[in-house]
Amino acid sequence: MPSWGAVGFGVVVSGVVAVAALALLLRERRPSVLFVGGLASAVAPLCWDLILRHTGGDFFVDAPVVVFPVSFEDTGSGVFATALAALALGFGPLRAATAQRLALAAATCGIAALLVDIYLY
Repeated sequence: MPSWGAVGFGVVVSGVVAVAALALLLRERRPSVLFVGGLASAVAPLCWDLILRHTGGDFFVDAPVVVFPVSFEDTGSGVFATALAALALGFGPLRAATAQRLALAAATCGIAALLVDIYLY
């Protein structure tokens, strides 16, 4: 089970990577979209880690694949970040955007959280 320091580091980096990915890959410039996307990518993995800590940490086991060592904990961070970003952006700054634009932004936030969780903590 990661320490609270590692979780805090991962949460902050997930938000920063999501903001960078939204800005660079999707060319998003609106501060409200960047803020909400970064916040969702930070809060969702924290919530997922809190849920898993409540279970005793049985899900913090990586798959035996060296290149992509994903675990249930990593996957949950990505799924939670995608879901929270879709809700927060869809009811917030991207409410008038097309479904494709919203889905791309939410998926970008989820992938950022997943990759940070797999490779950085």
